Amino acid sequence: MWFAITFYTYLETRSVFATGVVGGIFLVFTALTGIWFGSLVDHHGKKTMMQVSTVTSLVFYAVALVVYQLAPEGAFKDPASGWLWSMIMLLMVGVIAGNIRGIALPTLVTVLIDEAGRDKANGLVGTTSGVTFLVTSAISGILVGFGGMLWVLAPALVVLAGAIVHLAVVPVRETAAAAAPAPELEIQPTREPTTEPAKRRVDLRGTMRVVSGVPGLTALIVFSAFNNLLGGVFMALMDAYGLSLVSVQTWGLLWAAISTAFIIGGLLIARTGLGRNPVGLLLAINLVLWTVTLLFPLRSSIALLTVGMFVYMILVPYAEASEQTILQKVVPYERQGRVFGFAQSVEQSASPLTAFLISPVAQYVFIPFMTDGFGARTIGGWFGTGADRGLALVFVLTGIIGIIATALALRSGPYRRLRHRYAGE
Repeated sequence: MWFAITFYTYLETRSVFATGVVGGIFLVFTALTGIWFGSLVDHHGKKTMMQVSTVTSLVFYAVALVVYQLAPEGAFKDPASGWLWSMIMLLMVGVIAGNIRGIALPTLVTVLIDEAGRDKANGLVGTTSGVTFLVTSAISGILVGFGGMLWVLAPALVVLAGAIVHLAVVPVRETAAAAAPAPELEIQPTREPTTEPAKRRVDLRGTMRVVSGVPGLTALIVFSAFNNLLGGVFMALMDAYGLSLVSVQTWGLLWAAISTAFIIGGLLIARTGLGRNPVGLLLAINLVLWTVTLLFPLRSSIALLTVGMFVYMILVPYAEASEQTILQKVVPYERQGRVFGFAQSVEQSASPLTAFLISPVAQYVFIPFMTDGFGARTIGGWFGTGADRGLALVFVLTGIIGIIATALALRSGPYRRLRHRYAGE
């Protein structure tokens, strides 16, 4: 739905600012609601919260469809239209409500899957996400192009109704020995209110105590947030860089093909697992990812970009599955929703910050620098000149910073402590 409303907003208004605001709403709301959603997942049945999430999305999408149908002709072409932003906000609430499912799912992996098989299960979760991303990104554009939001919302309501029925008949075991807090955890007991109203609050302080009580876990979340901070460069500049090399039609088809690598990565994890040291694997994968980021922009080549992004996308599921597997083992089950939500809030808040900051920096600093500035005169002979090489230089510098940060993390005390805690040493 997020893809669809973004496409529709731009096609109707032709306003880059409006589409940017839509993306900003999504990312900011995701960051703000993560901890609250995690508390809801911990304090209620996981299946129940997934059902509530689905019903909430269904209701808001239905109301958005009513607004869409009642709006006067031409109402959505004005970027300042109240009809447009009413529909956008209704759809965004429905989309954000779906994040509850994303938080509940890894906690269900903890309780439903034995520890030895969780890494492979997380790989399958990644595969599902990849398929969803590929299908929705492709179909959304087609449906919006042919029938506007009506063709998007009507199938969405049918799918959500089917999901509600499916969840109702699927039995979910939410208590098991495998879900008990790991015995090696030594988190200090805390005084927590036991009244029902207190239990249902967000409890940020208690979540922070759990995170800080696991050696190295805070550093892991900060490291992931830092990676997302650098990843904001991709969010802001990748489309512009790709479109400087090929046509928009070619870029769209190429990106859809590259996205299949995400599915392949998830399937490989499901088959082989993550090994005995997912903490070390997480950092090793990041080292490769930032090396790829450094190498693919060195030449203005769509082939080099395609190979680099394919490798990048095939490895991203390994990083995500590694982090989930680590949290599932070192965090007590009854706190996992809040910790996953906290991690989501911290990590998701980083990318939009960089995306908002790097765009004007690239436009007014790096592009002139590599077009007719000092960079073009000094390194332009071998690196190339022009707007695309200015964007490429941003990617190269991002890769260098990422490699340095990952190398420092591999040598850090928090990394060693988290590795030992995961291994039960």
